[in-house]
Amino acid sequence: MSAYSENGFKIGVVGATGAVGEEIVSVLCRKNFPVKSLQLFSSARSAGKVKSTPLGEITIGEFSIEESRKCDFVFLAVDGSFALEFANQIASDGGPIVIDNSSAWRMDPNVPLVVPEINIESAKGKKLIANPNCTTSIALMALYPLHKEFGIKRCIISTYQAASGAGALGMKELLDETKKYVTTGELPSNKIFAHPLPLNVIPHIDKFQENMYTKEEMKVAWESRKIMGLPELLISCTSVRIPTLRAHSESITIETEKPVSAQRAQEILKLAAGVKVVDDPLNNVYPMPLTATGSFDVEVGRIRANDVFGEYGLDFFVCGDQLLRGAALNAVLIAEALIKS
Repeated sequence: MSAYSENGFKIGVVGATGAVGEEIVSVLCRKNFPVKSLQLFSSARSAGKVKSTPLGEITIGEFSIEESRKCDFVFLAVDGSFALEFANQIASDGGPIVIDNSSAWRMDPNVPLVVPEINIESAKGKKLIANPNCTTSIALMALYPLHKEFGIKRCIISTYQAASGAGALGMKELLDETKKYVTTGELPSNKIFAHPLPLNVIPHIDKFQENMYTKEEMKVAWESRKIMGLPELLISCTSVRIPTLRAHSESITIETEKPVSAQRAQEILKLAAGVKVVDDPLNNVYPMPLTATGSFDVEVGRIRANDVFGEYGLDFFVCGDQLLRGAALNAVLIAEALIKS
């Protein structure tokens, strides 16, 4: 069991019973974050329940602005409508630093959108900070160090996203419907996803926009440009839901400003924080959800020259635990970096 720190910080987690909220508590403990006290907030339905955590059993409290403002850091693991209504009320007038995992504030020009290894400077002095979309943060762990070395002109991404991207209910639907098919032979059904997910892939995540990209796909473009400070960066993304439980995978092609080689790209990525190069394909070693699940690092492999863009092109494959780097870990790293600074 992890221990509280008398010299630590008062932490609040709103949405503590959801998949991301639970991971935030776990990451705080795995990283030995200096926690003086931990308050778990949820809806009235869950308030009063006792939750086991690495810091011991904690009684969940019903969310209130007054109680949350007693904290030093508040992590929001809730939907966008809740964050829009309450985030500023928590953070304003000397309130705590609020790190929001929803999409509510990401594109607000006055709210920093942060991957700590890239742009933590933008968060200093701010009370409300947005956490990026899971696929964005996973991709940028590899894209940003490559951009610093070679410059990126264009980027084409295909994402293969696990059921956990739809939360605990998405994972449950995948497991329950798979079990139903295996045990009874009855075809899977769906409530959470647009179509049954077992035995299937679904090229549809979030709502379709006027340009016929989905909002999930556009988030990757919008957020990558903001985080990297490249408002004109050309990005095209296709997002696909696949029948895995956890960890998102992405196939990425980049066209660069400077000549790029697979060998030099691998050298750069081996030095990048938060990245693990997993690239020995002749021995069947490459990024996979099974190996990325539970890991703080994003796996990068299948690094090779791109035959379309020649010496200015690179292909690679990334895989990262979207509940960690794509959500909870990134949020905790933001808080950790702000403390150090």
